[in-house]
Amino acid sequence: MKFLCCCLGLFFSWGVFAQVNGLVQGNNGEKTEAIYGAKIKLLQAKRGVVTDEEGVFEMVLPKSLPDTLVISARGYFSDTIVVDKKDRFLALNVVLYSEKLLPEVIVEYKRKSFSISRLKVLHVEELTSSELKKAACCNLGESFETNASVDVNMTDAVSGAKKIQMMGLEGIYTQIQFENIPYLRGLESSFGLETIPGSWIESIQITKGAGNVVNGNESMAGLINLELEKPETMDRFFMNMYQNRFGRSELNFRTGFEMSEKWAGGIFGYVSSQWGEIDENGDSFMDIPLGSSLSALGRFDYEGDKMEAKLGFNVHEDVKNGGQISSINNPYGVQINSTHFDVFTKTGFFGKTPAQSLGIITNWKYQLIDGNFGVRYFAGEEKRGYLNIIYDDFIKTSDHKIKTGLSYTYIDISQSTSDTLSSNRVENIPGAFFEYTYTGPRLTTVLGARYDYHLLYGQQFVPRVHLKYKISEYTDFRLTTGKGWRVPNYIMDNVSLLANSFAWIAPIEITPEISWNVGGSIYQEFNMKNSPATLTVDFYRTWFENQLVVDRENDQIRFVNLEDQSVSNSFQAEVSIEPLKRFVLRGAYKYLDVRSLFGDSLQAKVMIPKHRGFLNVAYTTRNKRWDYDVTVSLLGRARLAATSQSSREFSDVFPRLNAQITYKLKKWDFYLGGENLTNYRQENPILEPENPFGPNFDATRAWGPIIGYNIYIGLRYSIKRKNNK
Repeated sequence: MKFLCCCLGLFFSWGVFAQVNGLVQGNNGEKTEAIYGAKIKLLQAKRGVVTDEEGVFEMVLPKSLPDTLVISARGYFSDTIVVDKKDRFLALNVVLYSEKLLPEVIVEYKRKSFSISRLKVLHVEELTSSELKKAACCNLGESFETNASVDVNMTDAVSGAKKIQMMGLEGIYTQIQFENIPYLRGLESSFGLETIPGSWIESIQITKGAGNVVNGNESMAGLINLELEKPETMDRFFMNMYQNRFGRSELNFRTGFEMSEKWAGGIFGYVSSQWGEIDENGDSFMDIPLGSSLSALGRFDYEGDKMEAKLGFNVHEDVKNGGQISSINNPYGVQINSTHFDVFTKTGFFGKTPAQSLGIITNWKYQLIDGNFGVRYFAGEEKRGYLNIIYDDFIKTSDHKIKTGLSYTYIDISQSTSDTLSSNRVENIPGAFFEYTYTGPRLTTVLGARYDYHLLYGQQFVPRVHLKYKISEYTDFRLTTGKGWRVPNYIMDNVSLLANSFAWIAPIEITPEISWNVGGSIYQEFNMKNSPATLTVDFYRTWFENQLVVDRENDQIRFVNLEDQSVSNSFQAEVSIEPLKRFVLRGAYKYLDVRSLFGDSLQAKVMIPKHRGFLNVAYTTRNKRWDYDVTVSLLGRARLAATSQSSREFSDVFPRLNAQITYKLKKWDFYLGGENLTNYRQENPILEPENPFGPNFDATRAWGPIIGYNIYIGLRYSIKRKNNK
């Protein structure tokens, strides 16, 4: 209690803040238009922001004024403005002039590897490519090892598949997007985290709570948006090679090129293979399935005077073969084959003013999956189409913004299992949305609403409200609330639960799940012994109407529609401090209380630790040749499902220790790392492995590491653009 009072006293002790906001435009001699991604930097304070899609920026000014504000953008001459203490609530309209036919001038601003946006109304955490390099980060499922907000766990002990959790809720309640295009839905939900390599990603934005209505209706726990490297700014060539001690080999690359003055392209490639049977615990089951993965992506960007366009394709194929080792007679086999192909386009048209724009997003996707767990097979086929039309504008001034538009989703999905379960349906979901944003000196408010009509399940109205209040120069308070809904896909959402001998009891009918989320956060900047530091505290509560809950008690898999007896509470506190230059410490504590009705009592959901501690230490040497990174996590106990073959009620408290060293030499990066360096392993992750075809076999109780410590090596090679350093 004393700590809380001290924190609150600190939050409110700062004086009245000062800020500068404005619009940055570019003039090429023919026209003047807004610049997206222009950099605004305070030289002495070493603080900076970038402009949004409308060329608008907002920056909190430090107390130590005067300072010099530098405005820069690629392809334009920079401009400087001196701001003084009298310039409180300064509003700017900056025009930068093109560098055509003149020598290039570049002002560089380096973004932090991890940051929480002070400009966005929602609580948004951003992981840049430099943060992702702190771990092996071979695919999306391994991109959150240095982040406390997103948990990644194994789905079972035989398939090698992973799943994410936010605020204690399964990944199906977190909307994952690829550059604002829905991603990892439907058949992808169980095995799709391996489709995007980490080295392809420019940044990841993690939004907690209900997101904006523009992005859809499924952000019930949060939203994760992936921004890939852009053809116009990415390296001419980049390659990453990886090898670990368990026989996993990976190669991924990307190349960016200019096709003309207005066109730029990028090609991305990825191949991975797992060879060598690994059975460290001696239960006759492979700890890691054998297999291979192949991904390819191409994108092409057009930048014209009146419009911009992005188009591309993505293809992924994955084959896994696991189960018992080959020396076993009549082995229990696990096979998973998946194919994914999609085409996407994003087109933007600009109006007479920088504020006016019309965006059109389209996506067509085909997915195919089949496989087996022992004698139990599953299969699915999905065709998906997506359209989102967005109109942006101001109302008189930039203080009043609107976004409105229409959306349409088409889903044709068929699924079946050997348990005589099947789910075939065609979904047509037209929708409309409207969002109003008011930006005041201190208070920013977003009011949003969307209406969707599902041709099978009827209409849904989704209201959402977000606000941000600047308590002081160094303190932000955020509050968010809203509704979300989704149609559950109980087979593919839970396909890993086929890795046992228990019967599935399916629901009589499928109805939409509805959630309500309310939460808030406080963000505080301060100095600790002359070292810059931040403190973030957030709390979110999510409750459901008609949630489809998986009841794994008593040797069966039952799907139960609950009316309202399901709730999730999430609390997290995170501190970041830089006690020495280039030496950064981040620590976090997270508490989760996730309960649902099982039988006649409200119980904690299985496999969700209530407590988690997190610490990340990063250091870069003065010559920037060496990077050192260490991440430690401590996971608390989680409730386990009751079975006839196990009397164990809770998992262990166990640590995770990962570390990496990187040496940089001109175009080369050499890295050496380790995972699970404490060598902790869950005992007996599989029940009755000696009788896999018997009635009590269960490989779905994996709550901790199955294999011991892992050592990996790798190298990165890059050819920078001439104007990049």
